[in-house]
Amino acid sequence: MFDLATPAPATNQAVSSGGHRIDIKPVPMTPQTIKVACSNCNLRELCMPLGLTPQELDRVEEIVAARRKIKRGATLFRNGDRFSSLFAIRTGFFKTSVASEDGRDQVTGFQMAGEIIGLDGIVNEHHTCDAIALEDAEVCVMPFDRIEELSREVNALQRHVHKIMSREIVRENGVMLLLGSMRAEERLAAFLLNLLQRLHARGFSQLELVLRMTREEIGSYLGLKLETVSRAFSKFVDDGIVEVKQRHVKILDTEALKKIVNSQQCL
Repeated sequence: MFDLATPAPATNQAVSSGGHRIDIKPVPMTPQTIKVACSNCNLRELCMPLGLTPQELDRVEEIVAARRKIKRGATLFRNGDRFSSLFAIRTGFFKTSVASEDGRDQVTGFQMAGEIIGLDGIVNEHHTCDAIALEDAEVCVMPFDRIEELSREVNALQRHVHKIMSREIVRENGVMLLLGSMRAEERLAAFLLNLLQRLHARGFSQLELVLRMTREEIGSYLGLKLETVSRAFSKFVDDGIVEVKQRHVKILDTEALKKIVNSQQCL
């Protein structure tokens, strides 16, 4: 969250948040469409290694086996599913969650276009969380055995995979800091600043964003009750820090948000 030989999974269906089956149809990639997907993708610098030679770029582009479209509310993969691929988010927004002991879903992260999802499955070859689309999305499917094979030949790809894994470790440390030492307002301020930073890296405004997740999902991720999240938003509005219209948030005072976080590093 807060900064790759067989296509997986074997089924072409997923379960929506309401329990219904939703078709998820992979889109086979020809050499021509792969070129469009990677070389000309405006997110290439976010999810592919930099500094590749033309020959290395051609090899890396071969990793992309298919594109897959996922409807809002459908799952890309579920806890327990066999792991065989990582997914580069081309468009859309996802959340990852795990079931707590009392049966509730605990949100563990939010992922957006240009980010890699599915790393949780590497450790024991099965996914350990659910990945659910918060809006209509499209991902590039990258079979992990192809990544491992090519990483032995292209050092830049190996370094890139290690960088992605390291970023996940840093993110986990940031979450632990946020949940363990920050007050509710600090948690929400850090969350908003992080979203703005990530969206800005994708060419979006540094001052406005549309929340793809609900306040309840934000609370689940931040370890806060829904009422607490709503109160924190209301205080930010009353203090003239943000302007909120449903899920549209406009930042009026970025420096005030940063001060709330008390100079602690955002996730």
